[in-house]
Amino acid sequence: MKYEKINSKLFIDNRKAFVAQMDAHSLAVFNSNDTFPISADSTMPFKQHRDIFYLSGVDQEESILVISPFSTNKEHREVLFLKETNDHIAVWEGEKLDKEQAFETSGIKTVYWLDQFDTVFKQMMAEVDEIYLNTNEHLRANTIVQTREDRFIEKVKRDFPVHQMRKSAPIMHRIRSLKSDIEIDLMQQACNITKLGVERILKFIQPGVMEYEIEAEFMHEFLRNKSQGFAYTPIIASGASACVLHYIQNNKECKDGDVILLDVGAEYANYASDLTRSLPVNGRFSDRQKAVYNSVLNVKKQAEKLLVPGTLIPEYHKEVGLLMQEELLKLKLIDKTDIKNQDPNWPAYKRYFMHGTSHFIGLDTHDLGLYNEPIEEGMAFTCEPGIYIPEENLGIRIEDDLIVQKTGDPFNLMRDIPIEVEDIEDWMND
Repeated sequence: MKYEKINSKLFIDNRKAFVAQMDAHSLAVFNSNDTFPISADSTMPFKQHRDIFYLSGVDQEESILVISPFSTNKEHREVLFLKETNDHIAVWEGEKLDKEQAFETSGIKTVYWLDQFDTVFKQMMAEVDEIYLNTNEHLRANTIVQTREDRFIEKVKRDFPVHQMRKSAPIMHRIRSLKSDIEIDLMQQACNITKLGVERILKFIQPGVMEYEIEAEFMHEFLRNKSQGFAYTPIIASGASACVLHYIQNNKECKDGDVILLDVGAEYANYASDLTRSLPVNGRFSDRQKAVYNSVLNVKKQAEKLLVPGTLIPEYHKEVGLLMQEELLKLKLIDKTDIKNQDPNWPAYKRYFMHGTSHFIGLDTHDLGLYNEPIEEGMAFTCEPGIYIPEENLGIRIEDDLIVQKTGDPFNLMRDIPIEVEDIEDWMND
């Protein structure tokens, strides 16, 4: 791995938090992701399942974690099953975790090789009545592709039909939404790498540059600073393309007089950053572009103040909508008649600001969290209002990553990345 060794205390504490919410006489199982094929003998680069990483720190394929806190055999209360390494694998694939390294990474003392799983797991299941199975219940999840976890669930249902099946997802959504100090430090490192990328491209952007050249500059800076690359598919959208919310072609020329919307973020140690900045291609905003930009920035600043403990996320989004409504009135994009005649289910402001303002962030860009419960201290959110005016070939979005504090405004992990009009123009013209 490119990232520095993570303190195993993170994973030990995460397992304790999970166990605290388990029923008696139960165990839980977490599987690594598959290595997904492309064609012939080609595969996608391996990406670890975030849940097993969160609970163990193990970042390699064909791994299984079993948590069985009620086992009479103390050595079986936490068990890792790993792909056995050998000289042949080391030559062809590189070094894999041995048992001592697995303990140093995870804090788990009992490590078996995968070929022992069926025998040991049968012994463990004999002592419990319930098993927690790990299903993907993210609200935006695409669950068409069958995963290693899905295949395991089918096998458990066949082999242990009289055990009670429970869901790990509600527990994981709750505990993963609350960030520890170690996690916040890792997220800060991801944001710091993103900052380096932004500073690099502020000097690089000019009329005639291709969007994909900007993407390449980001990737260069990310990789040279121990990131695996982008935390998500980057959006490099100049001119009219900035009004396409998920524009990822990144294949157009940046033209004089346009604004370019950059929605990018580096990952670090599997933790995501998520940043958006809107920059003038020629280094100077026009008066109109500056007015729209400052309206978006004003909404963002006011919205951040609402990300405090006790806030309900659905109500938060309604409040932000009203803030945006006022800015759109000032910009003369809507008028009071539009508001008077609006559909309550699709308010007038939605014509120019059609997406949500905030989402959880952490190990996933759209991280796990409970959207129907009050915000708590230690949660991490993006804040990303935007105004999109297709008839003006202008799209402005501004986004930072924030940690909710016990009192006061949230802590901005991207506080040092230029955001004010004057700072952006100074950077681009220095």
